[in-house]
Amino acid sequence: MRTALRSLLGLLALGAFIVSIDPPAQARTPAVAGYEPGTVIVKTSARRLYFVLENGEVITYPVGVGKTGRTWTGVAYIIGKFIKPAWSPPAEVRRDKPSLPDVIPGGSSENPMGAAAMTLSVDQYAIHGTNRPESIGGFVSYGCIRMNNQDVLDLYQRVKVGTPVVVLR
Repeated sequence: MRTALRSLLGLLALGAFIVSIDPPAQARTPAVAGYEPGTVIVKTSARRLYFVLENGEVITYPVGVGKTGRTWTGVAYIIGKFIKPAWSPPAEVRRDKPSLPDVIPGGSSENPMGAAAMTLSVDQYAIHGTNRPESIGGFVSYGCIRMNNQDVLDLYQRVKVGTPVVVLR
């Protein structure tokens, strides 16, 4: 009986250890190869964003990407970083949704930029948070890369202006 109890306690302790080291909502396994540490890679077909760490591992985040006909590929660079940015709808969005105001203040529940945004050197695209977390994982935007707010804040702390962003299908 004592041996069985020790074995059970040992298994419970091991289970607690395994749970405590499992990274929350982030996989740290290589998913992209050949990119320099500090690079952001977005795979639109997988709806995933990868940030390459110094040791070659990556942090991966689920994202929402461009709707059909609004996806893009190529290399861009982060040209600005903003916490709770205000948002002015681009002309294409305004054509589809003419009732939108000229500016939606930062921090507003109606603001689609969410908790933070990193503007890109391509068109008017950004990597940003969201006011619609249910949209993460879908083809949902006009070309921006949409992240959960806690994830965009994590990435925001890891990148700097000038960070390369590679967008692949």
